Amino acid sequence: MDMQTLYLLVPLAPLAGAILAGLFGKQIGRAGAHTVTILGVAIAFVLSVIIFQDVQAGNTFNGSVYTWMEAGGLKFEVGFLIDKLTVMMMLVVTFVSLMVHIYTIGYMHEDPGYQRFFSYISLFTFSMLMLVMSNNFVQLFFGWEAVGLVSYLLIGFWYTKPTAIYANLKAFLVNRVGDFGFLLGIGLVAAYAGSLDYFEVFEKRHELAAMTEAVTGWPLITAICISLFIGAMGKSAQVPLHIWLPDSMEGPTPISALIHAATMVTAGIFMVTRMSPLFELSDTALSFVLVIGATTALFMGFLGIIQNDIKRVVAYSTLSQLGYMTVALGVSAYSVAVFHLMTHAFFKALLFLGAGSVIMGCHHNQDIRYMGGLRKYMPITWITSLLGSLALIGFPFLSGFYSKDSIIEVVHFSHLWGSGYAYFAVVAGVFITAFYSFRMYFLVFHGEERYDQNPDAHHADAHADDHGDHAHDDHGHDDHGHGGKPHESPWVVTLPLVLLAIPSVIIGYIAIEPMLFGDWFGTAVYIDAAKHPGLAELDKVFHGAAAMAIHGLQTLPFWLAISGVAVAWFFYLKAPHIPAAIKKAVGPIYTLLDNKYYFDRFNEVVVMAGSRALGRGLWKAGDQTVIDGLLVNGAARTVGAIAKLTRLIQTGHLYFYAFAMIFGVFALLTYVYVVWLRRFVL
Repeated sequence: MDMQTLYLLVPLAPLAGAILAGLFGKQIGRAGAHTVTILGVAIAFVLSVIIFQDVQAGNTFNGSVYTWMEAGGLKFEVGFLIDKLTVMMMLVVTFVSLMVHIYTIGYMHEDPGYQRFFSYISLFTFSMLMLVMSNNFVQLFFGWEAVGLVSYLLIGFWYTKPTAIYANLKAFLVNRVGDFGFLLGIGLVAAYAGSLDYFEVFEKRHELAAMTEAVTGWPLITAICISLFIGAMGKSAQVPLHIWLPDSMEGPTPISALIHAATMVTAGIFMVTRMSPLFELSDTALSFVLVIGATTALFMGFLGIIQNDIKRVVAYSTLSQLGYMTVALGVSAYSVAVFHLMTHAFFKALLFLGAGSVIMGCHHNQDIRYMGGLRKYMPITWITSLLGSLALIGFPFLSGFYSKDSIIEVVHFSHLWGSGYAYFAVVAGVFITAFYSFRMYFLVFHGEERYDQNPDAHHADAHADDHGDHAHDDHGHDDHGHGGKPHESPWVVTLPLVLLAIPSVIIGYIAIEPMLFGDWFGTAVYIDAAKHPGLAELDKVFHGAAAMAIHGLQTLPFWLAISGVAVAWFFYLKAPHIPAAIKKAVGPIYTLLDNKYYFDRFNEVVVMAGSRALGRGLWKAGDQTVIDGLLVNGAARTVGAIAKLTRLIQTGHLYFYAFAMIFGVFALLTYVYVVWLRRFVL
């Protein structure tokens, strides 16, 4: 079997599983549905490993597989670009997806939509693979929109819940705003470069850099890069297009791990990295990326502090970490950004799946205020969640330390406009991340047991009757009553936790040197080292993974992280009255955070109200006045008026027509006489 066939099989195997589970789910049953989808993703993962080894041997591929059509010199085709950046994403997507598929067997085992769910997550895997394997903007846009569509279906999977329907509609609309910018960027590329193939566009990048955009007069390359990044802002949930991601926690927990930790939200990071030859030509665009990322990293972290829903704490953590990745992109440290993308995928998927395991063990409770002491009941979930939390806060030797500290250091070396603000944001974010992460950890796994104090514990069953087969909280997966003690999850849930914990601990130590300081990415990532020397400066102070971790024990970020853990321990285990007192003392600030900086309120009052007013104005002025009044009814009235005049002439009487003919001859002769008189007499 040649390599091109293997490339095709990687996305097609999950697609086949999705089709079988989706169309023939009733015939093949639950076991058949999870078997075919898991088999499809497992095949994709194994083939990704084989392709990874082939690329490591020096073999890359960039070519068309199928040409859909040609129009105006532009080719619309399906093609693959297989290089080291691509295979890294393929491995992350397929491995995390495989873990989520296995986990779903236990998590969704009672849900009536079991086969449909497996079909969706397998279809999502296909869409994401098509996105990361593309070699042209058309296929990139196809994968981009496909993952958006499947995320809409998954967020609203429990379609009888009004909150789920609201959340998936919100995600869909916000992403359309970003996609408008993304499509505009692709349109500018097509119009000025005359091609949609990545490398053909990259070859013309210096020509594009010399052009200006016709309407605005902006440098064309800046307009293209900012437009493309607006698409990334929607998909990767950057301020102000971040508002959809926390609400997307209304979907089942497995999709939170698959979509909102490891794959879909990182699509924007991957896209900007792939477009690095273009972004390197515009410092304005890079500064824009840097400031947006820093704002997201800092201010979304603050929101994680006040959340009580276990999944929302992890969701705001995802927003903050996506901000870190975006900051790395802004200082041209693309390899550092995708390095953090990779490490974050493992430990954040671990934290989401761990949160789902806690929800199962606590009989559908998601409120961390009514947990506590779960360490002795759920030992596997406890230890894996602890490892994930330590990786998240950047504890030395764990994977998150290497990627997060590299981002902080490379920002410190940057001289781009906004880098000072970004450095403050990412350093302050270390304390904030440690505080909210271990606030959740201590409230869930340590302290007194509070699981029997939940006022909603005895109402979930009744609520389930109101909403079909699903209770108010995230469940449909546990057959235990609400009043029992917490319990460890079955092996199909804990096995993925253990397998994700392993890379969460070791992958950073193994991968940092080749990915950041070796020639790992080769030509897949382009950096103008003369203009943006941050990564080169970082290379000078790197003396090995072990030495970096040991040195990390003496740095400011480490002590900020330890301080965050210590403050969380003291506040929530030793002196729980202090957070309540602080909340009371800083009431306006708490209100601001509780209302999520009023982004949603702004959208309701300004954006939605403005849209309604605009729509009403267009309806009144455009539809009723112009279209109905002038064009439709106006045309009818005009025809009627002409008909009335015509009726005065077309009487049907012979004498009237004879009179008209005589009058016409008389008028014609009079006109001829007057013309002759003026010419020859006067």
